[in-house]
Amino acid sequence: MLDGMFSLVLLDTRDNSFIVARDAIGITSLYIGWGLDGSIWISSELKGLNDDCEHFECFPPGHLYSSKEGVLRRWYNPPWFSEAVPSTPYDPLLLRQALENAVIKRLMTDVPFGVLLSGGLDSSLVAAITARHLGGTKAARQWGAQLHSFCVGLEGSPDLKAAREVAAYLGTVHHEFHFTVQDGIDAIEDVIYHIETYDVTTIRASTPMFLMSRKIKSLGVKMVISGEGSDEVFGGYLYFHKAPNKEEFHRETCRKIKALHQYDCLRANKATSAWGLEARVPFLDKEFINVAMAIDPEWKMIKPEQGRIEKWVLRRAFDDEERPYLPKHILYRQKEQFSDGVGYSWIDGLKEHAAQNVTDRMMQNAAHIFPHNTPTSKEAYYYRMIFERLFPQNSARLTVPGGASVACSTAKAIEWDASWSGNLDPSGRAALGVHLSAYGQQHVPSVSAGMEPQEIIRDDIPRMMEAGAHGLAIPS
Repeated sequence: MLDGMFSLVLLDTRDNSFIVARDAIGITSLYIGWGLDGSIWISSELKGLNDDCEHFECFPPGHLYSSKEGVLRRWYNPPWFSEAVPSTPYDPLLLRQALENAVIKRLMTDVPFGVLLSGGLDSSLVAAITARHLGGTKAARQWGAQLHSFCVGLEGSPDLKAAREVAAYLGTVHHEFHFTVQDGIDAIEDVIYHIETYDVTTIRASTPMFLMSRKIKSLGVKMVISGEGSDEVFGGYLYFHKAPNKEEFHRETCRKIKALHQYDCLRANKATSAWGLEARVPFLDKEFINVAMAIDPEWKMIKPEQGRIEKWVLRRAFDDEERPYLPKHILYRQKEQFSDGVGYSWIDGLKEHAAQNVTDRMMQNAAHIFPHNTPTSKEAYYYRMIFERLFPQNSARLTVPGGASVACSTAKAIEWDASWSGNLDPSGRAALGVHLSAYGQQHVPSVSAGMEPQEIIRDDIPRMMEAGAHGLAIPS
């Protein structure tokens, strides 16, 4: 069960009673519905309930439902859930070991697999640990000891460049998939149908992942290991630069983890499973979360004057001079949200397309057409129109979270900076004064504290496989 990663249904055939338990964090999706005849329905997708249920809703993570009791009850109650501020000193070796154990645990597989590699910190660390521990495992004996990595992006995107260098450093067989803005726009309706949301950030990021997952599955790969969850656990989003104190910093990480099932986990699970691909996320291992969330948040605070950028505790834990996991400039690369990293023109193209399909008059009437979670941008309105056509039930629209956000923040965190209230966009570039390519600023390369600028793309990278290459050479 990989430490509570999956949901579970137990049926007692003696009286047909049952218990349903959802995984701790919400890595996989689950919904519960009630039929007109009093029946209870459980489904991993909304579309499995909308024709047969009078009402349905998200089955909350870490809960179980007993047909005898008829109520939802929480079974997962870790120390961090109360949002009490912890005080455990930072131990880099303990944190490193906890993540390595989480990755190793997810190497148990009997199917061809690989890693999703964006070239950012989280996916690069997962790839580095996987490459380091793959040899000698049953998976290596069955499928080969050379790791396969996958990346998607627009031509010339930040992720593609960084991922190539990481892949070369780790010696993976790297598969690079390109898409155009038009490819993404053409897939939007399919993405909303499969991801089952109208949340702007989720759709922006799900589209390239959806396109990539199809390519990966066509190569014969059935499982991928990914880096979701790290930004929530360590406060890696750029808006955390503005956290006023460690108490607010910690409470925001708790809020972000609790909401993962509605955002990043929803994307990672459904964008891959739409093509029969399984995604595993070691950063959301329960034991790892317990270790990471017990650290005194003072250590997680972003303090540029001390050389501590976002996720410094994680970066420092894997900064090994004797046996480096990653090149320094990758280990200290600035955070890029997936929807930004695949290419900045992706989001700009989406906004332009939405503007062509949503008029000013439509926006003026938005509150009357969509009184719940009223769209505040033409892009949001465009996604909402498609969602409502596919899922017209009121229960469906209530499963999608709402509220203001800047750079993926919760509504509460907007209070940290007064200027954000006038710049509400979930892109990381909305973190004005923080992101190196913020809206209205000229893009410059990411440089970690104390380092010289470095070019992160080479033309002679070996072991490179472009999109459309032949299937994986995996030994039988």
